[in-house]
Formats: sequence, C-alpha cells, structure tokens
Amino acid sequence: MTENKSINVQRIFIGSGCNRIVNNVSWGACGLISFGSQNAVSIFSPQTAKILTTLPDHKVSVNCTHWLPNTKFAFKATGWEKHYLLSGDAEGVIILWEFTLAENKWKYVSQLPKSHKKGVTCITAIVTSQNDAIFASTSSDCVVNVWKIDLPAFGGDCTVTCLDTISVGLKPMVTLSLAELPGSTTNLILAMGGLDNKIHLYRGETKGQFVRACELKGHTDWIRSLDFSLPVTINEEPHNLLLVSSSQDKGIRIWKMALIDSIPNSSKTKAENTLAYYIKGPIFTPGSFSYQVSLESYIIGHEDWVYSVEWHPPSLTESGSCFQPQSILSASIDKTMMIWQPERTTGIWVNVVSVGELSHSALGFYGGHWSPNGDSILAHGYGGSFHLWKNVGTGFDNWKPQKVPSGHFGSVTDIAWERFGEHLISVSHDQTSRIFASWIEGDHGTWYEIARPQVHGHDINCLAMINGKGNYRYVSGADEKVGRVFEAPLSFLKTLNHATSHLHDDLQADVQVLGANMSALGLSQKPIYAQALSETRDRSGNEGFDTLESIPDAVPSVLTEPPIEEQLAWHTLWPESHKLYGHGNELFSLCCDHQGKLVASSCKAQSMSVAEIWLWEVGSWKTVGRLQSHSLTVTRMEFSHDDKYLLAVSRDRHLSLFSIDRAEGSDEISYQLITRQEAHKRIVWACSWNPSGHQFATGSRDKTVKIWEVQKEQSCVQQLITLPAFKSSVTALSWTASHTNDGVLAIGMETGLIELWGLSLNKSEPKANLLIQFDPFMCHVSSVNRLAWRNTEKNDESNDMQLASCGADHCVRIFKVSFI
Repeated sequence: MTENKSINVQRIFIGSGCNRIVNNVSWGACGLISFGSQNAVSIFSPQTAKILTTLPDHKVSVNCTHWLPNTKFAFKATGWEKHYLLSGDAEGVIILWEFTLAENKWKYVSQLPKSHKKGVTCITAIVTSQNDAIFASTSSDCVVNVWKIDLPAFGGDCTVTCLDTISVGLKPMVTLSLAELPGSTTNLILAMGGLDNKIHLYRGETKGQFVRACELKGHTDWIRSLDFSLPVTINEEPHNLLLVSSSQDKGIRIWKMALIDSIPNSSKTKAENTLAYYIKGPIFTPGSFSYQVSLESYIIGHEDWVYSVEWHPPSLTESGSCFQPQSILSASIDKTMMIWQPERTTGIWVNVVSVGELSHSALGFYGGHWSPNGDSILAHGYGGSFHLWKNVGTGFDNWKPQKVPSGHFGSVTDIAWERFGEHLISVSHDQTSRIFASWIEGDHGTWYEIARPQVHGHDINCLAMINGKGNYRYVSGADEKVGRVFEAPLSFLKTLNHATSHLHDDLQADVQVLGANMSALGLSQKPIYAQALSETRDRSGNEGFDTLESIPDAVPSVLTEPPIEEQLAWHTLWPESHKLYGHGNELFSLCCDHQGKLVASSCKAQSMSVAEIWLWEVGSWKTVGRLQSHSLTVTRMEFSHDDKYLLAVSRDRHLSLFSIDRAEGSDEISYQLITRQEAHKRIVWACSWNPSGHQFATGSRDKTVKIWEVQKEQSCVQQLITLPAFKSSVTALSWTASHTNDGVLAIGMETGLIELWGLSLNKSEPKANLLIQFDPFMCHVSSVNRLAWRNTEKNDESNDMQLASCGADHCVRIFKVSFI
C-alpha cells in the first residue's frame, strides 16, 4: 500500500440495511451481531448502535452468517481471546473469519475448500470443547456438508476438515440444527428441515459419518427454523433433548428426544397426562443408547409464516453448572416477535411477551435472536431494518425499544450534502431517500439516520440538493421519468435543532407544513398542515372507521433523540411540492448550481433527442433550456463552482461543456455548447470540478482518470494530465480544495476501493501523486456509486475533512481525512 504518513483516514460512520433473507443474522458470544449487506458481511455493536466494520471478499450477496460461538454457547466462551465467524453467499462459497477481542481486529482465515454449487441457505454449529466445534451447512443444491473445525482460542492456526456430505434428494433443506445427544459426548444429532414438510434426523459422531435416524411428521408446510436445546437434566443426569421447529403452516412444535431408560414402567400413570403418551414417536439407536422421539407440545399464536424459533441461551449458575430457561423466541412475517414459556401448573406453553413492527411499510420479520444473557431480543425485517428490545424491568418484564443502526437495503445510487454539511441525504434502489446527521450526545456527535423524506414506488436513481437560501429542498429522479421536488417540513427543522444544536428559527418562521402523509394508493406525499392536524385530532374522537381509502394518518413529531424504525418509516416524510415532467425515459442524473437557481436533469437514452439535458428554474420549476450534445445516456453532470459552465459526461465516451450566462438584473439565462469531444475509450462514469479553478477531472470504465482545463480564449478544453491506469473501472470522483497545491481528488472504483490523489497543476509541469489508498476493510465491497466531500466553510481552521461515499453494497460511509 502506497501511503503518505501525513494523512490519516478514519471511518466514522457506516449506514446499511440487512439482506432480506432468513438466517442472515447471528448474535455472537462476544456481544457483536453479524449480518449480510449485499456482498459485505457487516458487524454491529448493540451497545453503541453503530456498524463497526464490513468484511470484504464475497463476490455475490451474503445469505447467512453464524458466529462461533454464538449466544447458545456463550457460557463455554468465557476467557476466549479469539472468536470466529462463518459467512455463506449466493454462489455457495463459505468464508471463515477470525476476530481478536483484545486488539479488536478482523482477519480473513480461509475459504472452505468444498463449497456448495448453489447458494448457502443455513449454517449451524456447536462448540464441543474449548478447541473444537462442529458445523453444518445446507444449500439449494440439495446437499448438507458437515465440518469439524479446530479453534485455537489462544493462538495458533485454524484448521477445517469435512466430516461428511449428505445428499437430501430433490427437495433442498433450508434449516439445520446440531446437538450432542444426552448421555454421550461423542454422539451427535443433526436435524434438518425444508421443502418436504418433514424434519429429518441424522445421527453421527464427532469424528465420523452421519446416517439417517428417523423422520418427524406433523408440519403441513415448509419447515423454516429448527433449534435444539441443551440436554435437559433429570437428577443431575442429562436425559432429554428438546427440539423446537417452526413452519409456514404458522405453527411451532416442540419435540422431545428421551433416553428410553428414562421412561420406567412405574411412571406410566404419570405419563398419561402428557401429549407424548398419545403420540408415541420413532426410536433410534446410536451406539449403545436408544432414544424415543415424541411431540411434546404444539404452539399456535402467530397469524402467518413463522420464520425463526430460538431457545433462550443457557447460563452458568453460581455452582458452575449450566442452566437453560424454558423459554422460546419466535419471529413471524405477521410483524410480531413472541416469547413463549410453559405455565408452572399445567405445563402448557403460553405467550408471555409480544413485540412488533407498526410501520405502514412493514412486511414482517425474517428472524429473531436472543442476546447472550437473554435480556435483549433482536429482529430483522422486510425493509432491511433492525428492531431491538431490552428488558429494563426489575422483577417484572418491561421490554423497551432500543437504538439500532439503519440504512438502505438496495444499491445506494446517489448522495448529496446539505450546503453547509449539516446532514447527508442518500437515495437508493430500495425506493427510499434517507437523511443522516451527526446527533450531538454530550461532548461529541454520533451519526444516525434522522429522517426518511421519501418512500416511493420506483427505484430512485439520482438526487440534487437545492443549494440556495431558504428552506431545505431536494429533487429526486426515479424510474418513472418524473422529477419530484421535496421541501423540509417544520417537524424536520425542529428535529434538526435537537440533533445539531444549531437553531434554524430563520427557516421555521415561514414553514406552515408540519409533515407529510402517503396517499393510500398513490405515490404522492401530501402535506400535513399544523392547523389541519389539530382539526383532524378533534374530529377523530367520534369516527373509528378504517378502510382502504382512509389509511391512518401519519403524525409528524419532533424527535428529541435519534429515531427508531417505526418513527423513521411513518413520521418523517417530507411533502412533495412539484413534479418535473418532460423526460421520455427513466431519470439518470441530476445536479444543481451553487446559487440554487438552476437544476439540470438527464435520462436514460439511446438517441440524441432523448439524451438532451433539461434545465429547470428553481422556484417556478419551468423548463428554461434543453441542451443537445450526446447520443447516449448522460451519466453525470456538474456545474463549475462559479456557475459559468455546465459539464456533462456520457455513455457515448464524450464530454460536453456548456457556458451558462445569466443576464444582470433578470432571471433570463442563455446557454451555448462550447465543446464536445471524445474523452475516453469506454463509458465515462464520473466528473468533478476543481473548487478553485476551471479544471475538471473525468473517470471512465477504461480505468483511467484525466484532468482537463477550460481554455477560454480558444473556447475549447485541453487535457493536462492522465493519471496512471487503475486496476478497475473508475466509477466516482470528487475534488476538494485543500491547504496545499490544487486540492485533493477522491477516486472510487468498481471494486469498492477508494484512493486520494494530490494535484499540482502548474502549467509547465502538472503533477498528480497518490496520497493514500484506503484499507480494503474500510472501503465498499462492490462498486462505489458516488463520492462527495463535506462542505466545511464554517470550520476552515481545521485540518480535518470528511468524505462521504455510497455504493452497490447498500452502504453509506463517511470518512474523516486528517492532514497531519
């Protein structure tokens, strides 16, 4: 890595959502939570509600993650210096990672040699001793692999060996669970369930092959989740093993595997009262032990598919023995998560805690997980969101929602800073726009998502912040051919006062709109006025009708602390003030000039007439220009910092430069094409102006970055320098002024890597030198879509700058760049 020691880069924020897939999340014994975010493995801390890092190396979407040890074996992991993480992706690749607690460092260990042919759907593991673990993986290729892993918890190398490969026929398994059989430390039981509605049990040994033991029938739809308890002790001897299963038939079943010796004839009368007496299950005999499987209980309570079930994690008692509470956590697509426990007198399992997601955009939970000590529960939902509840009651249950990280669950296509850098807005193919800001907590600020201005019905491709004076506004463009203008409501401005400690009273004076509401069957976000809201509340006391036409009104609220998912999705919408009609295809790029008077837009195009750039007048939103130059999609546009020029680059490999003239004393503008010339050999993806001159940079799929200068006298553009060729396509550029020479150029690539280059543009000898390559563990793990330097005019004395980036890995990242 080439590095200039006078520059230091820190990652200060990652915003990202969770892949919408079952088995994607795992809570480790170390207290950290792992999840897949597109092809990155993300790690977040529930204590700080921050994503700490992302792990690269997966080439496709991550389907599942699993900690070694996870919360179930936290009691065995006391004193461990190293923890391990398994991650499986949509191509069948499984990667093993090592995490050193003391140094807080991650290390890529290995890719498993015998990968699956199709996507991995589930990974399960048990820790058999301080240095050994067994794990199994299943895939859409109808194969289950069982592995043994030697864990050097106190140093040394990690080794993985494949114990067995099990072919499961034509219908793949989607969930697995492993356990040690009671009465033996070498006999294992593997449960698998999937598309044939049956639970298949395989028995095996820690060193040998697995053979079919029996099948359990009862569920009438796909099996979605399985989880073994630890062996239940009777008279201090492990005798029973419990298995909980959930299905798309909305039911949860508890199965008991008992040593046959533990059911003496004398207890037959006692057994008559149990369900097991009426439903005698199969018997299997691994080695010298025999076990009978019976249905212990059948739980009904959810109204839709139950995607996950999990036993309460065991804990160590004061005497040093292991105790596991009889408690099950279930998560369903019906938007609820429930805790079930047996009644003391009857033994019937009942629901003791129920929590859920109330947002209008919610479509249920894909999984639920216990914390290591069982005082918190976590769910991940359809919207890529996390929901965390903690039991804060003493002596009684009192589950309260907690802060969690949030972010997009689709490719993030564009970002833009507010003109003073107070907050960052992003748009994505997940059909939302989101605002991130540093929320002042004590002496420092922590970045959170503080608003979700737009929830849309189309993938959003681009945005532009309106830079002029007045209320915060932005324009977004989606796959629907229409530009939409949004204005900040009063509730957002007041929330910003709490977040940044900067008063925005000058903006609030003229704002009458309190928030926005989504129409029932449309895409428009209607304004909610302060006066109308109070009238609605007065009338709503008499009428309680709920029809398709009258969905519940949002209640815009001023947030005094960082919001949770329900508040973001429902109460932080911005009203839409205008629609910009004119383009014939999906909008692709937007930009605004620095005075906040003009917005330029372009759309996907395959002809010169469709590829024209439209100019819109801010305020009246009239069309004031249609600029023709390119024959294919204009991929990026940017106004020069004095607003005299508009630069455009295109898929047709050319760049265009237009002069923009404003008549003094009037709002009329005139424009003229100065030059159109071939810039690169492949698609030109990015461009950026020098903040303090008429030089600009272009970046292309041909892996080059070129620096150009406008020659006013000749009315042309001259190439100054070509940077050395990069290893992959250049997809994003952002140029900022710095304290030395002609600024710093941030370059983002298709591989996700980011580099900073220092520029010195002397006419006699222009130069560019590499300042720093960002650590791959800091960067995106797929294409960088946009880079943007934060405007720091309010704090010019500092040598620190901030760079925001967004990418196809669903992440928004903010870096702190320090010049020492």
